[in-house]
Amino acid sequence: MRLFLALVPPPELRTRLGELADIAHARCGGRRMPDDRLHLTLAFLGEVDEKRAVELAEWVSTLGVAPGRWRLDSWSCFQRPRIVWIGSQRPAPPLETLQRTLWDGLEARGFPGRPARFVPHVTLLRRADSLATFDLPDIDLAWPYNKLELIQSIMDGSGAARYTTLARSGGA
Repeated sequence: MRLFLALVPPPELRTRLGELADIAHARCGGRRMPDDRLHLTLAFLGEVDEKRAVELAEWVSTLGVAPGRWRLDSWSCFQRPRIVWIGSQRPAPPLETLQRTLWDGLEARGFPGRPARFVPHVTLLRRADSLATFDLPDIDLAWPYNKLELIQSIMDGSGAARYTTLARSGGA
């Protein structure tokens, strides 16, 4: 099963992110991410067998996540995969610490794949026709968080993904 660890936005923020995805889609085209799939990936694990997934879910459910706040204030893109996203202009030290700590725990459990660089972002569009984000509206959103989720991505026959939460961490 294909798994990742992520922060999921609270409902009111998810609604606002969906509105921003609509604006970006009208300007840049491409494939808009559905609201129910908007998230911040902390660790992409790829294919994991069922036994390890159960162990991972048990571990995640024991984790405490210190309350934090991530500021989303900029539009950007990844050129090669043609992704339009929103994130932060400045580093987010508590978020970076959370991601690093998660990877320390994952590696201790034998999971490889720690990225060389962590770029916190929320993907709004994939395969965008245009990557011109300079004229999109200014944003300044706060994302409060205190939990993370272990999510399974299930691909359907059309190539679209459906997400299922397998475990949630405890809050601090």
